[in-house]
Amino acid sequence: MQYISDLDLQSRPDQPRCLAILGSTGSIGTSALKVIRRHPEKFRVKALAGARNIELLAEQANEFRPDYLGVLEEQLAHKLRDMLASDYSPEILVDSQGYNSIASLLEVDMVLSAMVGAAGLLPTLEAVDRGKIVLLANKESLVLAGHLIRAGCKRSKAVILPVDSEHNALFQALQGHEAGELDSVILTASGGPFWGRKASSLEDMKPEQALAHPNWSMGAKISIDSATMMNKGLELIEAHHLFGISMDRVRVLVHPQSIVHALVQFRDGSVLAHMGVPDMQMPIAHCLGYPQRLDPGLAPLDLAACTELGFYKPDPGAFPCLELAVEAMKSGPSYPVVLNAANEICVDSFLAGRIGFMDIPRINSRALEEHSPTPVDSPREILNLDHQTRQRVSEFVLHPAG
Repeated sequence: MQYISDLDLQSRPDQPRCLAILGSTGSIGTSALKVIRRHPEKFRVKALAGARNIELLAEQANEFRPDYLGVLEEQLAHKLRDMLASDYSPEILVDSQGYNSIASLLEVDMVLSAMVGAAGLLPTLEAVDRGKIVLLANKESLVLAGHLIRAGCKRSKAVILPVDSEHNALFQALQGHEAGELDSVILTASGGPFWGRKASSLEDMKPEQALAHPNWSMGAKISIDSATMMNKGLELIEAHHLFGISMDRVRVLVHPQSIVHALVQFRDGSVLAHMGVPDMQMPIAHCLGYPQRLDPGLAPLDLAACTELGFYKPDPGAFPCLELAVEAMKSGPSYPVVLNAANEICVDSFLAGRIGFMDIPRINSRALEEHSPTPVDSPREILNLDHQTRQRVSEFVLHPAG
């Protein structure tokens, strides 16, 4: 398990855990607050950061009364202040430095890193450097800087608890087992809205079609990544860093029912599967309460209603992003940085109608092909490469034949 350790969190059973949520207005953040509402005696929300959605952030702040709030722009901070109750005056922190400050608050035990994309890297690293318990939903942090996060956890004794449903499932299934017992791990993929289609039928898919996920309620970016299966490619890289498992021992199977979230195969041939309803409140509750289990308020899985549990190999022709992620990881540590940056530009461009659905893997592939290995031994080097890649890929979008 490397740096996901068994935590002695029961030494203060009568004291609430002090929590900061980075990305409180997104799908993960709002789901986390649903769980916290069910267990108000167990948590004290010390900080909420909500980027630009200040209307929802104001509602959350007025309800939970954290001492700190975070937004991305100064003018939003002024507007937010006017939306708060007259008897409530938190400190409002601004821009990326404000997010870093929230991640390092002395009074915070746990940091939920639920920001979307590469923007979550520096706050996550800050929380790790400060020795926090990091509930990690920002997979890009590990994709970009898994080696730095691992080193930081070793140095500061910080602990990562995985919020992604698949990695949380692996975390649970691997409990109590030694690394030498393991043969391989399997991440399941729903297949998204386009499972079963051929590549030729995907060229004309529109954003509203790609956003219509059949099983999960997610934000726009991860919904598109699910439709291309890029999310599963990023999760392969994430699993490699989280559990110290080589890429050739991490596999993906399409499981359209989204009931089995991950499987672990052991050397004796045994396979353990983690099952549950497809709702992010379940893995979030597991991380918030760990090592105890909290009731997330969901209807239990009805096994009698699970009349079919199908598993299929992904179609690399229709979903080439999955293999691109594997190739990137095997090519060297700077390649996943390039792939992630390119993909974020592609997703934004697709949602804005500037490129087609199958242009996403084509442009991602081009970005990897034109990249030469470069050092990524510090956050500065990673973010410089991220910025350069975004600029270059933006030109690809504007001039696709260039």
